[in-house]
Amino acid sequence: MLRSWDNGVEEALQKLEHLQLLRSLRPIYLQNGPTQEAQNPVDDEFHVFDEMQPWDRSSVEVHIPEPTFQKWLHDIPSSGDEEGTHKFRKLLLFSGNDYLGLSSHPTIGKAASKAALEHGMGPRGSALICGYTDYHRRLESCIADLKKKEDCLLCPTGFAANMALMVALGNVGSLLAAGKTPLTNEKIAIFSDALNHASIIDGIRLAERQKSVEIFIYRHCDMTHLNALLSSCTMRKKVVVTDSLFSMDGDFAPMIELVKLRKEHGFLLVIDDAHGTFVCGKNGGGVAEQYNCERDVDICVGTLSKAAGCHGGFIACSKRWKQLIQSRGRSFIFSTATPIPIAAAAHAALIVARKETWRRREIWNRVQDFRALTGIPINSPIISLIVGSEEKALQASQSLLKSGFHVTAIRPPTVPPNSCRLRVTLSATHTRDDIERFTAALSLCVNFQEIGIHGSNGGYARL
Repeated sequence: MLRSWDNGVEEALQKLEHLQLLRSLRPIYLQNGPTQEAQNPVDDEFHVFDEMQPWDRSSVEVHIPEPTFQKWLHDIPSSGDEEGTHKFRKLLLFSGNDYLGLSSHPTIGKAASKAALEHGMGPRGSALICGYTDYHRRLESCIADLKKKEDCLLCPTGFAANMALMVALGNVGSLLAAGKTPLTNEKIAIFSDALNHASIIDGIRLAERQKSVEIFIYRHCDMTHLNALLSSCTMRKKVVVTDSLFSMDGDFAPMIELVKLRKEHGFLLVIDDAHGTFVCGKNGGGVAEQYNCERDVDICVGTLSKAAGCHGGFIACSKRWKQLIQSRGRSFIFSTATPIPIAAAAHAALIVARKETWRRREIWNRVQDFRALTGIPINSPIISLIVGSEEKALQASQSLLKSGFHVTAIRPPTVPPNSCRLRVTLSATHTRDDIERFTAALSLCVNFQEIGIHGSNGGYARL
């Protein structure tokens, strides 16, 4: 059945070519751009380190003006315009997504500054017009290698990447229907986890408006429910899309079970590996590498704004899928390309993340530390402590703030009513002492003994 997808994509590309709507990327080679040697850099070009350095701490330490701190403490909106403030509070971040602490790495900063000095921001235009350069192509090639995919398409953000992919999926159905309303069994069936990221949900909604897609929502990580939906679906072309590591609950998608269902039902498997890329797997290849199923994932969406410490999104896929998405994915087509300094920084981040293996080791050590100190059986750097009401979540956040810890209360519409939570995230640049001090402060507002497991990683807590 997967062959029907290959045939369908090929037919869609042929129709686009017939309609003269097939779009190609033509990289602009910049003077003093990355040479062949830079594309295959020697070790000395990117300075890496074997252990944490002083600058790494700036990725988890922040300073907030005293007036802002007081407003936040009393849940009063702040514009951040406290000019002339000379007093600041230092807070330790337990709420960011800079999982490896790469945002403060000097090698990555130098790559960005070097590119900026030589090229400024680079050609300003969409990738299909003039914004795509040899810097972008080099980054795409590195990501494709990391993800074990044939090619990769850079997007402005991870959100834009999911939107572009979902809209392109809807276009496949429309193109194959040749302008007619497709019959039910000719439509594309998209099966989406109930707790998928907002960018997937919004992308699916846009795809649905093309009237060539049917949407099926399966209960969170419930493979029995998904199997039942797949078994009763008569549509030939099926897609299953899921977060690989869920951003608000911190649990992993059941990758092994998904792979088994893929073999049985022949669906296209799409994962959003935003929170797993560089964090999971021996080489930082993500959740699919961790579960040894990279070849079973057809399309991998991700971001460069979390563990890479930079900015941007990507879709790692086959060359045919790339050509389809760049021709029909509107959030890609109509967005200005990533500035060259950001592309250069992200490329450096890939190399640093691969070589500085201690960062992955340390973040998983911190997961073990938190588990040992609290007794909460977490299994990822994202810890979801559900406390119920908005009032309780704010009380807990404010209590931690007084103790010097930045942890935001997550409230509706980000999460459903009465499931407000503290979303705690760990970093490779946190120390064992940080975790000890943080869990001591956390124990004053959350009773660890009364936390039940939520999903496979979060917890319901009483204050």
